[in-house]
Amino acid sequence: MRILVVEDDKALGAAITKSLQQAGFAVDWVETARTALQFLTLENFDLLLLDLGLPDSDGYTVVRKLRESGKSLPILILTARDALDDRVRGLDQGADDYVVKPIAMPELHARVRALLRRRMTGGNPSITLKKLVLDTVGRRAYVESRSIDLTAREWSVLEYLVGNSGRIVSKDQLIQAIASWDRELSQNAIEAYVHRIRGKIEGSEVVIKTVRGLGYLLEEPTNAP
Repeated sequence: MRILVVEDDKALGAAITKSLQQAGFAVDWVETARTALQFLTLENFDLLLLDLGLPDSDGYTVVRKLRESGKSLPILILTARDALDDRVRGLDQGADDYVVKPIAMPELHARVRALLRRRMTGGNPSITLKKLVLDTVGRRAYVESRSIDLTAREWSVLEYLVGNSGRIVSKDQLIQAIASWDRELSQNAIEAYVHRIRGKIEGSEVVIKTVRGLGYLLEEPTNAP
């Protein structure tokens, strides 16, 4: 899952980015509202973590413009403004959650996971396809009761494919979903991850098909072998 952090405090922005990356998320960090809106227009993100007190614009403007443009990604406001009116305004503008600084990183991680889970599964902490089960809280996968040993990147690829089951996903979409700007990832690497995942989910009755020239399709065959 890919997160955009918009925070002009360099120390805090760096700390949040590092902490979320260590938790297994692909994270990009910008410092202005203008840059955030540019990249949110050009690329796909799964969640926006937004400061309100930006140097070039109020964060409320970012929320409003995103919602007016039809963008539905979850927005988590992280700000020093603790007045009730500020919280109400942020939520009314279209934000999904509002957190007052300072916040402990474990709580921030939990709020991020909750918003991503709501977007992906409607709030259910697990996803089940045939005999494949994804625990989105513990970031673990199982075939029936057998735990699958996945690397962080393999988990991210599998989670994205499962979240888009029944739809063709291109290699470029996977790269954008699981890698931040400063971390290069090739189409060959995606092929390698998918190959390994196929072997690890064997017996789940879920298959990842290669659609030549288009990408991958994860599906649950009606008549599984």
